[in-house]
Amino acid sequence: MNAGFKYTKGKRSGLLIKTGVMVGETYALPLGDRPLYFAMWNQISAHISQATAVEFVARHQRPVGGGSINRAYAVSNGDAVNAVSYFVKLNRADQLSMFEAEAKGLQQIADTQTIRVPRPLCWGVAESSAYLVMEWLDLGYGTHRSWEEMGRNLAAMHRVTSSHGFGWEHDNTIGSTPQINAWTADWTEFFGTHRLGYQLTLAKQQGGSFPEGDRLLSALPDLLAGHRPQPSLVHGDLWSGNAAVTKLEEPVILDPATYFGDREVDLAMTELFGRFPNDFYRAYQSSFPLAPGYERRKVLYNLYHILNHFNLFGGGYAAQANSMIASLLR
Repeated sequence: MNAGFKYTKGKRSGLLIKTGVMVGETYALPLGDRPLYFAMWNQISAHISQATAVEFVARHQRPVGGGSINRAYAVSNGDAVNAVSYFVKLNRADQLSMFEAEAKGLQQIADTQTIRVPRPLCWGVAESSAYLVMEWLDLGYGTHRSWEEMGRNLAAMHRVTSSHGFGWEHDNTIGSTPQINAWTADWTEFFGTHRLGYQLTLAKQQGGSFPEGDRLLSALPDLLAGHRPQPSLVHGDLWSGNAAVTKLEEPVILDPATYFGDREVDLAMTELFGRFPNDFYRAYQSSFPLAPGYERRKVLYNLYHILNHFNLFGGGYAAQANSMIASLLR
């Protein structure tokens, strides 16, 4: 949800042209105590050196991206001949588990060898900050061919399944909101309990009013009747800002909220904050056709993210969520 890139549209309004890696969001890193600040980078450099078995010193630390959750940096050794760079995310020390889950999700996607992600290198706590270090990717501009490849590669990732059912081996986060991934055999039960139900409970605790929320949860068996998806490995937060193309025209997905779910949750979110290019959808559909009824289910699946946005940002997302609930209950 953030990165070293330049926005060409609003944060969640459409496709973004990026010039660096984008992962995570920004929190305020206190820089008043500079000795602690430099000690932190020395510790992170030592961990990078240990993980790569090559000495690395983060001589240059350049802030990148915007957002509201993590602080992101491009760090390099400053060597003009043999330049080495990494992408580093920082947050409070008590947020280390968030980075651990993200690293494990990135690694699981990478291990499928279906679609490119920035590989996680190391993570830990340095001074008062948790950190996650990933490879640096130079991002460029998508072409018709690269977006077609994105569609085919995502379809291949979605064919990776789990014998445990729906969920994941760890809870993780969606933005900064906890995402519960308890293994569940039935998709309707999983989505109702650990996705919509959980977000509605949080929203009500924050003072949100969703008069038809309980009715919608009761209606889920009817809304998903006859739909029996396989558990697919999904990205979990695949809006347009979390998909990019490297300068070598290789598709890459970023900042996952990984779990095994209905693959349609990823496709639905690609349409929520500005659609991906049409080449992507044509290639995906050709590789792994969607089942009838997707157009209605995508509203249901995107409601999860709108409720999460209400829980994170408040504002007009409550009205949008209530409008979506009403449309689903008609």
